[in-house]
Amino acid sequence: MTKQYKSKIFAAIHETAEDFHVAGIIDAKTMREFDTSCLTPVKILAPDEIVATRTSIGVSQSVFAHYLNVGVSTISKWERGEKHPSGTALKLLDIIRRKGLEAIS
Repeated sequence: MTKQYKSKIFAAIHETAEDFHVAGIIDAKTMREFDTSCLTPVKILAPDEIVATRTSIGVSQSVFAHYLNVGVSTISKWERGEKHPSGTALKLLDIIRRKGLEAIS
């Protein structure tokens, strides 16, 4: 997956830091700080955006849950706003929103 940077300058800085990390000049903690500073954060999705994503690809909550490896009740709670996706699930939702279900299947 291609990394998304805040700008071309941030891309250059981050790629240089990655090279330093591989060479052992920068430790893992410092590299995580570069990740936070340079990479574009994943957008938090509102419940209606999750519904729109699922319906735009034409799948049921059950099928959507299967692809995201979560329970159907979790999808339902996200869509009602009772819970909010985070971590890996949020990243997968973002990928599906931008590139379609084929990107993760």
